[in-house]
This record gives sequence, structure tokens and C-alpha cells, in this order.
Amino acid sequence: MDDISFKHTIPLQLRTNDLDRFGHINNAVYFTFYDLGKTNYVETVCPDVDWEKEAIVVVQINVNFMSQIFGTDHIAVQTAITSIGTKSFELAQQVIDIDTQEVKCFCRSVMVTYDLALHKSKPLPDVWIKAICQYEGKDLVKKK
Repeated sequence: MDDISFKHTIPLQLRTNDLDRFGHINNAVYFTFYDLGKTNYVETVCPDVDWEKEAIVVVQINVNFMSQIFGTDHIAVQTAITSIGTKSFELAQQVIDIDTQEVKCFCRSVMVTYDLALHKSKPLPDVWIKAICQYEGKDLVKKK
């Protein structure tokens, strides 16, 4: 993991159906945690998001599982955008134990903005790029 400053954190509520037969959170559930973090980040940081017209879709995802999460743990997902391209951006996310700050799982993904009416990728709105860079406190636009 790089030296990433996570400014966006949301607590997660664990549900009984998140547990597998071994009493820990099923690996597939982590992806819903990351989706919640990503969606909340975009809704919080980016102005004028219209989920009826646009989407953000995963085109690549890589997850490293470090430690089990049990149903009694108190966890949160942290999200940071680490670089921005023309139609895509890179996310770093991690699930942490709120009480100990232990990183349970780390994820890197590439997301693409998608036009739901035209069924194709679309450029990130300039207003989003500006808002993300301001929120993260640095210029994240990839240089061509």
C-alpha cells in the first residue's frame, strides 16, 4: 500500500447474512463495502451527480485480504481517488477496524464514468475533477 491519505470514511453495519458458515464476513461481501464507499464518496464530493443518467462502473479491481472480519467487529470503509484520467479514475480503498485502526482489506480499482442513455463511457465532468482535486488537496489529473 502506498502512503495514501484517506479523507473519506463511512462506518459499515454488519448484517447476519454477511457472515459465512465460518463466522466471518464472506469475501464477496467486501465488494459491497467498497461499492458503498465509492458511491458515498462521489455523492459527497462531486456536485450534480445524476444516477438516472450516469454511472460509475468498475473496469478493474484488485483486492488484498489481510485479516478476517467477524460479525462483532466495528468496521468502516475508507476511500481516496488517487489519479484521474479523461474518462476514468483510480480508487484506493480499505476496510478498517474502527477500534484498532487495523487494515482488514485493501483495494485498488479503476472506475469509468458511463452514459446510461448512450451505453458508452463518457469524460468525467470538469466540475467533478475540480471538486475531487480540491477534496483530496492535490492535482490528480494524469499528465499526457
